[in-house]
Amino acid sequence: MAFAFEHVHLKAPDPEKTANWYVEAFKFTIVNDRGVRPSGDRFIECKTADGVIVRISGARTDEKMGPGDADAHYGLEHFGITVDDLDAELERLKGLGAVVAEGPTPASRTGSRIAFIKTPDNVRIEVMQLGN
Repeated sequence: MAFAFEHVHLKAPDPEKTANWYVEAFKFTIVNDRGVRPSGDRFIECKTADGVIVRISGARTDEKMGPGDADAHYGLEHFGITVDDLDAELERLKGLGAVVAEGPTPASRTGSRIAFIKTPDNVRIEVMQLGN
């Protein structure tokens, strides 16, 4: 049986605000805003520039949500985004409300550098400048 990665789903207190942050921060495109569904949650579907689906929704009716956790933890811990200039992107992302949580690391033998940010909704993202 073949498997294919289909999407990432983020829960957010304000899905529209969060979706717009990802549009600004990483050039996501909002491809579908379903509004508030019968389950009570606002549901917005986005795509990354390279076509990965990211769904953003709020809490469903009577759903109890725990806090976000942008610190290192078990389970789905982070996702990664590549950039051309790590230092410039970290400054830009800080201007959008992100906090640099770790790094940037010194260049490796290949020239790659990484940093981890905390988004305004407390999601952990690895920002990577890949070397050769």
